[in-house]
Amino acid sequence: MKKILVVDDETAIREIVNLMLSGRYKIITAKDGREAVEKFKIFKPDFVIMDVMMPVMNGIEAIRIMKSINPDVKIIALTAYAEKKEAELREAGVVEVISKPFRRKDLVGAIQKHL
Repeated sequence: MKKILVVDDETAIREIVNLMLSGRYKIITAKDGREAVEKFKIFKPDFVIMDVMMPVMNGIEAIRIMKSINPDVKIIALTAYAEKKEAELREAGVVEVISKPFRRKDLVGAIQKHL
């Protein structure tokens, strides 16, 4: 079973994504970028769903660290700031940028497209 790391500082978002994807994937969650990097090293997920604006360490910094550890990992960014951050996120290595609020079909479709 493929592993997906879901990173968001909002508990509700982590729970929603977990419900959307449970049964298809093993879900690992983190509440900020620093915790995400630690769990990334331990669990070696196949895919990461990353919020951008978070305390402790933001998503862009965490993405860069993860891509330096595993350049092949696929990362989707979830953000309310898609238009402002898309170029920087693409440069950091994300495969998709999805705007919040998002629909299940957009998230699942992006995962299936890149796995």
